[in-house]
Amino acid sequence: MTKVEEIQAAIETLPEDEYARFRRWFTESDWEKWDKQLEEDSRAGKLDFLIKEADEEKVKGRLPEL
Repeated sequence: MTKVEEIQAAIETLPEDEYARFRRWFTESDWEKWDKQLEEDSRAGKLDFLIKEADEEKVKGRLPEL
């Protein structure tokens, strides 16, 4: 049995309140990692193409003012 399978089996045996607590922790942890990656990508310029695309759409009149 792989480690992931062991974790899955353990999760399946959790009582409902502990399962809910696990879900909250996992979701928050996942969002924190996503936020960190987004910040790193932004600092590295990996998202600059999105700004360029938005500017081009604005010039073409296809991006409404916010």
